[in-house]
Amino acid sequence: MARILDGIDSPGDVKRLSIPDLDKLAVEIREELITVLSNNGGHLGPNLGVVELTIALHYVFSTPTDRFLFDVSHQAYVHKLLTGRRDRFHTIRTPGGLNGFMLRTESAHDCYGAGHAGTALSAALGMAVARDQAGGKEHIVAVAGDAAFTCGITYEALNNIAHHTKRMIVVLNDNEWSIDKNVGAIASYLNKIVTSPQYDYLHDRAGKFVEKVGGRIALRMARKAEEVAKGMLWPSVIFEELGLKYYGPIDGHDVSTLIKTFEFLRKQDRPVLLHVLTQKGKGFEPALQKQKKFHGLGPYDPETGETKPLSRRTYSEVFADTLVKLANYNPKVVAITAAMPNGTGLDRFRSHHPDKYFDVGIAEEHAVLFAAGMATQGLRPFCAIYSTFLQRAFDPIVHDVCLQNLPVVFCMDRGGLSADDGPTHHGVFDISYLRSIPNLVHMVPKDENELADMLFTAMKWDGPIAVRYPRGIGPGTPVKDVPGLIPIGKAELLQHSENDRVAIFAIGALVPMAGDLALKLEAEGISAAVINARFTKPIDVEMLEFYARSVDVIVTLEDHVLRGGFGSAVLEELSNSGLTTPVVRIGWPDQFIEHGKVEALRAKYGVTVEAALEKLRPYLEAGRLEGVSARIP
Repeated sequence: MARILDGIDSPGDVKRLSIPDLDKLAVEIREELITVLSNNGGHLGPNLGVVELTIALHYVFSTPTDRFLFDVSHQAYVHKLLTGRRDRFHTIRTPGGLNGFMLRTESAHDCYGAGHAGTALSAALGMAVARDQAGGKEHIVAVAGDAAFTCGITYEALNNIAHHTKRMIVVLNDNEWSIDKNVGAIASYLNKIVTSPQYDYLHDRAGKFVEKVGGRIALRMARKAEEVAKGMLWPSVIFEELGLKYYGPIDGHDVSTLIKTFEFLRKQDRPVLLHVLTQKGKGFEPALQKQKKFHGLGPYDPETGETKPLSRRTYSEVFADTLVKLANYNPKVVAITAAMPNGTGLDRFRSHHPDKYFDVGIAEEHAVLFAAGMATQGLRPFCAIYSTFLQRAFDPIVHDVCLQNLPVVFCMDRGGLSADDGPTHHGVFDISYLRSIPNLVHMVPKDENELADMLFTAMKWDGPIAVRYPRGIGPGTPVKDVPGLIPIGKAELLQHSENDRVAIFAIGALVPMAGDLALKLEAEGISAAVINARFTKPIDVEMLEFYARSVDVIVTLEDHVLRGGFGSAVLEELSNSGLTTPVVRIGWPDQFIEHGKVEALRAKYGVTVEAALEKLRPYLEAGRLEGVSARIP
């Protein structure tokens, strides 16, 4: 029997289905998600949880005329399946395939790109205001998970919606999870609404009254009674105080109820918020049992949900295990995460030091300010935030931490490419946005052991300090039982000779590439020094000047954009010293890098040994000619 899903080439095909067929479609979509993502990896749990919700949205509304904004948009896979991308869905998160997030350049149905939390309501309000000014009639629907309501930007938007537009729909997709269990007062508040036996009773009685009596008058009476009940139970319902009419909570897996509710809401001439309850991972038992794991993961067995074990610890795990040791040693050490205990590895720290572990929700600005406050009182906060997410806290880093010269440690996971996720998650800007700030030290380890040493060094440093490290596993260097202190601003000389014509300064994940480049040069009779720079700020000026005066050309290698990056810092220091030694810089170009496999992206954009050799040759040939000329009598 042919699948209903195979006949869905546009949202119009969804509208022609009966309710029973929509229920069958939901089952087929879940099967498709489980099968495809078992090969490609991706955000399985969140998408399994929004299947019926997304179907109902497309049944009632009409994209691309109507606009759907999914906060973060990692849960937009179902939306992609229903909007003409079903035949390409098997390519999701693969090179040249569909992106794992909404992307305006991918489809007209993706009205707003995303990848970070808390942006949907503000952007939706902007669209609603633009529609109002143009006299349009289209609907703007923002779907945001309950985790987005731990994000400050969401409340900035909520504060403005009723003031600026008369018509907008917010869907609060409440599954109690972001990646880990949601935390804080907002999560508790939503839970009280959902679990209140009084409200559940009154809500149920109102529904039965409508079923029994029927008609519009009964519906209005039931709604009025329910509103009175809400007022008695919660005299300050936060959403209504902010000007959004609150509806719900309703079952987010009941297609029929969702459709009826959206049909009602689309006729309202006021901003509304619909609270829907969904189950993250619904339809796949392993995803229900292991919510954190199946939020976002690599390939897995579609029958059991098992994944292949990694051959060694990831950088995130080395970071967390080292921090456990530091906290054992120093009672002042505390750890902070912004809703990413699993991604940063801090769930490992939490089990050892629960009283020193703080999850502040999706609130990076607050996390940094929180850390600053702790530091003023003598604590040593380690603030673990992905490089791409730390961008959101730039002002507190400058104004609250660095200006006051406070000893906060910024632990930037995913420094470099987050390859399968793409441009919203690549951490390739942190050297540029941090090294311009006074008082800040910036470090990059070449391997797992050096990461441990840098964390120990950071704990000992009396000022703001940052360490960036890549996603996934490292080269497998054993980590010493006792970490060592690294002199601030001092590079590590890995290879040299008296006849070096090239000096290769590399940082982090590209240090092995420096060794490979030196071997290639050696095969051509050219000797090269290899330096593990370790610091992007301060740079080891003494070593840099030594080689600038003794070699023909300097090479810099970095897993970061070239504009304002490590190579730029080298050029600045050479200029300050009045030295004109040529510098060949290898790194990412001045553009956003798409998703794909790391090695393929490096080859495409010239972050390779071959590209470095090609750029080096003119300088090496010029050096040979100068040497010959000097020997001619």
